[in-house]
Amino acid sequence: MSRKVLVGLGIVLLLVGGVWTAQGLGYLKGSFMTGQQLWTTIGLLCASAGVMMLIPWPKKK
Repeated sequence: MSRKVLVGLGIVLLLVGGVWTAQGLGYLKGSFMTGQQLWTTIGLLCASAGVMMLIPWPKKK
């Protein structure tokens, strides 16, 4: 997979994970996800996956 695709997907996962985490914690109101611990966990996992995609890993030889 190309590096540009990984960076783009990483940014999307980081943003979506941040929104889901904020909704799960109750900071963003007006959704069925507001105040639900499940969405906090899912958001943190998505955001973590996004960060992992943004880290420049060494290439295999």
